[in-house]
Amino acid sequence: MPLIGAVADDLTGATTTGVLLARSKARTAVFFNEEAAERTEGIKELDAVLISSNSRPLPAKEAYEKVASATNTLKQMGVQYFSKRIDTTLRGGVGVEIDAMLDQLGEGAVAVVVPAMPQSKRILVGGYSIIDGVALVKTPVAQDVRTPVRENYIPRLLAGQTKRKVGLVTLDKVLGGAEVEQALQEQREQGCGVIVVDAITLEDVEMIAQACISLGWEVVAVDPGPFTSKLAFCRGITGSEEPNLPPEAEEQGKTVLIAAGSATPVTERQMEVLCQDPRHVRISVDPIAFIEGGEGAVAEAAQASSKAMGILSSKSQPRAILFETALHGTLLDLDKEDGKRGYPKGMSADRINAGLGCIISQVLEQAGREKIAGLYTTGGDTMVNVCYQLGVECIEVMDYVIPQADVGRLVGNYDGLPVVGKGGLTGGEQTACEIVSRLFGESSRYA
Repeated sequence: MPLIGAVADDLTGATTTGVLLARSKARTAVFFNEEAAERTEGIKELDAVLISSNSRPLPAKEAYEKVASATNTLKQMGVQYFSKRIDTTLRGGVGVEIDAMLDQLGEGAVAVVVPAMPQSKRILVGGYSIIDGVALVKTPVAQDVRTPVRENYIPRLLAGQTKRKVGLVTLDKVLGGAEVEQALQEQREQGCGVIVVDAITLEDVEMIAQACISLGWEVVAVDPGPFTSKLAFCRGITGSEEPNLPPEAEEQGKTVLIAAGSATPVTERQMEVLCQDPRHVRISVDPIAFIEGGEGAVAEAAQASSKAMGILSSKSQPRAILFETALHGTLLDLDKEDGKRGYPKGMSADRINAGLGCIISQVLEQAGREKIAGLYTTGGDTMVNVCYQLGVECIEVMDYVIPQADVGRLVGNYDGLPVVGKGGLTGGEQTACEIVSRLFGESSRYA
């Protein structure tokens, strides 16, 4: 029976937290929704279950309902310790989703918010979020197409979203060791149901976890992963975090399929570097065809998959094939595309990602699994759509290439096929190259 249960607002977030638990020797699975978790066999063999509510871009009422439903599913599984996985940049309706989880768990539950992920250079100081040395509101995420973040002071951001009183424990208390426990208690006594805590190192995060356990609170961990992982370790549920590396592998005769749904400058540069290697082939796809839908979308997907099959059938099979819609030409304003057509907000993005998923599905079906080393997706919505097209609803997570570039294997259809999902803002110039190399190693593990 799983002891740890988490609800994440998107799939890549779920895998990021899940990987930290898996690296700590907890058998961990990520489900695309609560229905998938409810009908999957073998749940009792897992130590941790993470459910994606896919709620980050949703209106507050819908996001609340999604998270509440997923939380109740975890309760029915017998989960003892709950987490609300949040984005490292606090995108989405975090406060609303905290309320949704706490409302299902009763009056004794308190949300302790530790947004730091030091291994990805995400820290919190004085309640202010710092991303790789830059104030959150000065990063590209502030202009995110679907879920921009315009507030850098996290207690104020959350206070505008939750019905509960929000408190803050500052870094000086955390660095003071035993003082953090007293500071947490004081915030609780002042009526705070949501308490934000500073942290700049993993040692800080572990100190906070130890303090929460000493207080004996029914804590809901609200974090991007490290706090959840440290709580499990301090409770004795998991061991120390260690890499789970595959053996060295031959790369001949297989190809990695890449679906790039992210349009960030980080992703664009990573793919430029990847394609400097002539063994890596780029296939650009028209996003307007997918947005318009109908026969045009079907034809565009068929054209891209046909081109890929021609390349795969050539004498010099490529090491990787990149399918992208947003890394060439003029970058589309997807909100404007929605408005032009009278679509609900986000529908254009959903259609583009569904199109990419359709291409990957067609290529994998036609080429056969034996020719494919693994799948690499950028952006949580892209991974969801790729897996949906493949009929996959669960991923067993294993490790990461770098933090937030997570390695797993498909469960069910194409069982064991390696997959890496990466957020659009994660990594350096060589990250895409590193991911492709890692997928060949993972392919040999599950051959």
